[in-house]
Amino acid sequence: MAKEDEVKLIGVWPSPFVARAMIALNLKGVEYEFLPDDLFNKSELLLKFNPVYKLVPVLIHGDKPVCESRIIVEYIDQVWASSGRPSILPADPYDRATARFWAAYVDDKLAPHCRVLVWSNDEKSIAEAKERLLAAVLQLEEAFIVCSKGKSFFGGDTINFVDIALGSFLSWMKAFEIITGINFLDKTKIPRLVEWAKCFRSVDAAKEVLPEAEKLLEFRKFGMAASRVTVADAATK
Repeated sequence: MAKEDEVKLIGVWPSPFVARAMIALNLKGVEYEFLPDDLFNKSELLLKFNPVYKLVPVLIHGDKPVCESRIIVEYIDQVWASSGRPSILPADPYDRATARFWAAYVDDKLAPHCRVLVWSNDEKSIAEAKERLLAAVLQLEEAFIVCSKGKSFFGGDTINFVDIALGSFLSWMKAFEIITGINFLDKTKIPRLVEWAKCFRSVDAAKEVLPEAEKLLEFRKFGMAASRVTVADAATK
């Protein structure tokens, strides 16, 4: 492989944002090298390729860095559009705009509360995060009903942009159930989204990437015991 075609991904394995890039690469059949970073001690390589935000994931294509998970997924979809694999973003302009809207919703209304549940010790913040996370999941159930049009994924028959954005959090959602005792994917409240989650987890591109909830709990325990992580420090994008 020519150097300009080499693909590398800087990331940390517990990050749902890193998982997004990995799932997109898998869906497109792109070979890449994973460069593990340290959430607690960021590498010189990460600081070199993402000097602005200093966050993972960073995709390096040749010697060109692409930062932020949603941007990376779009980049992968466009660069490897001729891979013979289904598109991640819809071709229709309205459907594409809708997919971007709901992917942004996941990052705005779900991700921040997930971060609080992982790293915060403040009871008031945790209680508020639980409430808002439940509200976000209920909203996403309604979005799924509309976007899926009765099929298995937000993208219909195939995984799309929203599936990747939300699906990357599924392992952490299971971990939150263990942490809080609350089932955030309750079949009695969000039956369609629960079925979607089963379908998403069964796809090889995601199955190879999503970690076990127990491993995430071990990672969280290590971070909190060492008192090395704050909610802000743990941010990935």
